[in-house]
Amino acid sequence: MTVSVPSFEGEVFKSDSPYQGGVFFLTIHFPTDYPFKPPKVAFTTRIYHPNINSNGSICLDILRSQWSPALTISKVLLSICSLLCDPNPDDPLVPEIARLYKTDNSKYTKTAKEWTSKYAM
Repeated sequence: MTVSVPSFEGEVFKSDSPYQGGVFFLTIHFPTDYPFKPPKVAFTTRIYHPNINSNGSICLDILRSQWSPALTISKVLLSICSLLCDPNPDDPLVPEIARLYKTDNSKYTKTAKEWTSKYAM
């Protein structure tokens, strides 16, 4: 089952986030054995982030090995928002972006802002 939420809005970024002002869309697919298996969540809006690849896949432990039936979709979305504000470059899905995040954060931030302007506004 795939859920489409036609109208869900919220400010989720810190004012200094490179994603501030962007509108990012996600798909959420609930497997038939949900909540015993995690939902499949992916970005459909392109985003420059070390933990999200070009297919929109998200590297987040609670969507894989750390899933628990006690987790709610609200908690999943909150964790994704937290990941956007505080990337985890030590467990990247895109190593090149993680490397830039660690070695030249201003260039990472500039590129993330450019992608946000180009793809999410």
